[in-house]
Amino acid sequence: MEIKVLGTGCAGCKALYATVQEAVASLGIDATVEKEEDMMNIMQYNVLRLPALVIDGKVVSSGKRLSLSEVKTMLQS
Repeated sequence: MEIKVLGTGCAGCKALYATVQEAVASLGIDATVEKEEDMMNIMQYNVLRLPALVIDGKVVSSGKRLSLSEVKTMLQS
């Protein structure tokens, strides 16, 4: 599984990245977690609000900090 957190380095983006890492570790999922901060790359996902969460190339959330349980639910579906 490939997971990307899209954001420019703001507090919300950093918080989401930490939450995703915690969710992956607690679920024991084999996944790579990347933080994408380059605006040119972020624009390719057509998101209007950050932070955004991308799982296997699909944007599953944008514009809000997700809780640990929300991230776990998204990773398991």
